[in-house]
Amino acid sequence: MLITYADSLGENLTDLQKNLATHFKDAVGGIHLLPFFPSTGDRGFAPVDYTKVDPAFGAWDDVEALGEKYYLMFDFMINHISRQSKYYKDFQANKDESPYRDLFLSWDKFWPKGRPTKEDVDLIYKRKDRAPKQKITFADGSSEYLWNTFGEEQIDLDVKAKVTKEFIKQTLYQLIKHGATVIRLDAFAYAIKKLDTNDFFVEPEIWELLDEVQAIVAKKGAVILPEIHEHYTIQRKLTQHDYFTYDFALPMVVLYTLYSQDATRLVEWLSDSPMKQFTTLDTHDGIGVVDVKDILTDEEIELTTNKLYEIGANVKRKYSSAEYNNLDIYQINTTYYSALGDDDKKYFISRLIQAFAPGIPQVYYVGLLAGKNDIELLEKTKEGRNINRHYYSNEEIAREVKRPVVVALLKLFTYRNRSKAFELDGKFEITTSAKNSFNIKRTSADGQTVSELKVDLATYSYEVKKKKKNSFNIKRTSADGQTVSELKVDLATYSYEVKENGQKITF
Repeated sequence: MLITYADSLGENLTDLQKNLATHFKDAVGGIHLLPFFPSTGDRGFAPVDYTKVDPAFGAWDDVEALGEKYYLMFDFMINHISRQSKYYKDFQANKDESPYRDLFLSWDKFWPKGRPTKEDVDLIYKRKDRAPKQKITFADGSSEYLWNTFGEEQIDLDVKAKVTKEFIKQTLYQLIKHGATVIRLDAFAYAIKKLDTNDFFVEPEIWELLDEVQAIVAKKGAVILPEIHEHYTIQRKLTQHDYFTYDFALPMVVLYTLYSQDATRLVEWLSDSPMKQFTTLDTHDGIGVVDVKDILTDEEIELTTNKLYEIGANVKRKYSSAEYNNLDIYQINTTYYSALGDDDKKYFISRLIQAFAPGIPQVYYVGLLAGKNDIELLEKTKEGRNINRHYYSNEEIAREVKRPVVVALLKLFTYRNRSKAFELDGKFEITTSAKNSFNIKRTSADGQTVSELKVDLATYSYEVKKKKKNSFNIKRTSADGQTVSELKVDLATYSYEVKENGQKITF
């Protein structure tokens, strides 16, 4: 699954569709189309209106055209919506007379008299160094505070209110109508607020919310993917509840593996990983550090972080600081290619690991083109995450796909898309006989198709073998080595192919 913005592989959805057809073909099976709605901030994550496509990108016809060839994932920001939305503006104009008065979560009404105390605010799991609130001033001159967890444009919703539940249902229905088969629930863990908790992943209420949303989308044949950056045990809870999850720990685990040339942690982690997940090495955000806590030791995390700044190409600590408006102090801003020093060999090994890991690989568009850190865009915008949000022109894409590392990546993911060995209901095995090497075997559900990967971390070399248990090949070569005859037999279909010196022979 490719992760991309609507205007990152070309200027709009029309360009995206053409570039996919021209350059990427079968390397892409699905697309996570990052928010393409009209928005007032956070590169689409402050949606104004889910019923529209931002006209700068195209129209619903363009989105649906993508859905004819690829399965699609859309984002739904269940925690918040833009303060420029019609809902917020109606509430601002009409206050208690507005039909949307209960859509937003009132900070003032949430707390009992005399609260919040400093201890209450300190307890909240926050994304900023102050209370997560914002003043709304009504047309009549009065005002109150609303919950505001993220950016200034992203006002929190009251997911327990009847009007919000209806908004959620109708929005999800129309997203699915336009082609979404997977709904990514962005920032869902912040959606439940409850007194005397940290207001993050509040149980059991968070499960009730997820179950409600899953029931809505299931009626239309879709599934949800809850998005959360936190301790891996939360992801495991989601797995136990039979939800798709993210493997956000893999990026740091793979970096540690390649930096240290030690496979121990990778083997431990992948051995315990579920199949019903999406794997990542890179996304539109930074590389998560909090996600790998207790998978790597504190010392190993420190080693990986230090090596990242030491080995990484143009990776600097300040790019992940408040100076560059970093929203999450537990993320490091860089492209994955630059995190590995713009080294083709190490980078391809990292993608091999992802391709063979349990789950479905999501590959960010910059990563699919082995993109370097965009320092020019970073400095122009002073947004840390923009280091990994390069805008590719059509001409640039045509050049980049000819680079050997990109050619190899496209072959790798085309092979993975076509091979039954990587089915989600298949079998995964990882073994190691030495600290600096490991083997992965993927087997199809019927046991007939096997793909094996062997990696030597000491030399950053690899070998991939594929075979079918119900097929075999025979090669005969003349004494002088000039004539070669090859026979391929498929016992499943009782079919065969004969070639002499590469030319097909028919009988």
